[in-house]
Amino acid sequence: MPINILMPALSPTMEEGTLAKWLVAEGDTVQSGDVMCEIETDKATMEFEAVDEGIIGKILVPDGSEGVKVNAPIAVLLEEGESADDISDAPAEAPAPKAEAPTESGAGFSPPPAEPAPKGDRVFASPLARRIAADKGLDLAGVTGSGPKGRIVKADLLDAQPQAKAAPAAAAPIAQSASSDQVKAMYADREYEEIPLDGMRKIIARRLTEAKQTIPHFYLRRDIHLDALLKFRSQINKGLEARGIKLSVNDFIIKACANALQEVPDCNAVWAGDRILKLKPSDVAVAVAVEGGLFTPVLRDADTRSLSSLSVEMKDLAARAKTRRLAPHEYQGGSFAISNLGMMGIQNFDAVINPPHGSILAVGAGEKKPVVNADGELAVATVMSVTLSVDHRVIDGALGAQFLASVKSNLENPMVMLA
Repeated sequence: MPINILMPALSPTMEEGTLAKWLVAEGDTVQSGDVMCEIETDKATMEFEAVDEGIIGKILVPDGSEGVKVNAPIAVLLEEGESADDISDAPAEAPAPKAEAPTESGAGFSPPPAEPAPKGDRVFASPLARRIAADKGLDLAGVTGSGPKGRIVKADLLDAQPQAKAAPAAAAPIAQSASSDQVKAMYADREYEEIPLDGMRKIIARRLTEAKQTIPHFYLRRDIHLDALLKFRSQINKGLEARGIKLSVNDFIIKACANALQEVPDCNAVWAGDRILKLKPSDVAVAVAVEGGLFTPVLRDADTRSLSSLSVEMKDLAARAKTRRLAPHEYQGGSFAISNLGMMGIQNFDAVINPPHGSILAVGAGEKKPVVNADGELAVATVMSVTLSVDHRVIDGALGAQFLASVKSNLENPMVMLA
């Protein structure tokens, strides 16, 4: 019988994706392992391979379709001897198992009043109806469904007006997150360009909102003197010229943080809901800016790696991040991240923790500043400001201070990073 090919979940955070391009057409024969299409996830563009062999009987989702839900049918695969006539009412939308069958047996459906309707858990509606309701700002709890078993369908919403949600807005228009229609109304007399959110920007918005709302951040700041490191780096780079390798200050920062995670192992930890996971290896994530968003590729076992190998891998990961060609395992994991805006001239800033990480280091620019040296004399030094954002559920203040002191010690005494 015909087999539905479903939209795959290509990363743990993926809820929907864009079907960028079909590489097969209706009538084509595919074997297991053949690449059928390219799918844009929240982080990357990935190839989707066939699991079964057969003939592409029907393509349900065309090229360029955005917001395709995970597990929604995207095509129909026919087995040998079957034809397109065997395809019967292939669903064009994702199945909604919760909406189709009530949990209790018996005739007819009666929505339980005790359940809060705004969550949508027990309101039976088709995926298309839910999308229309979201666009119009409608509360589905107040809509009577005309579909099977009282299910709300598209026709029930065509003439509905968003009266239920409009009332609270009058008292406090921007007290909470305003809807897109409310914000657009504020700028109705101004010229603007509307930019739809792609999958990456949606995920960034959701995760950072979650981070700031649920993670109890606190911040620790230190100044780090870079003169010894800059001199040491210059000497090493001369020796690496023949190999075509040039170490950056960021490479030293990665190594220093990896060492510090070993020296203060209680900081090498992540929040896991009802427990803390304490990692053994130093897997360091590094923020990389890409068009429209941000990646955090992870350098695994960074504490055991040489500076040159870290430098080579970081350049490769950054280059592939900019073209969204990283595999999920290359940007997931780690307990700690680095965000370096010093190269852009930023003196200091506070970074947002990337859950489930326990901390993130914000790195500012190295600048010439007057300092008092060890002999009590006024001198000029290259000083870099860093800020450690810490999840207080995972790391306490004194522990975070020890970690930051270790980072400072490694960077101000760079020879120890080669030991």
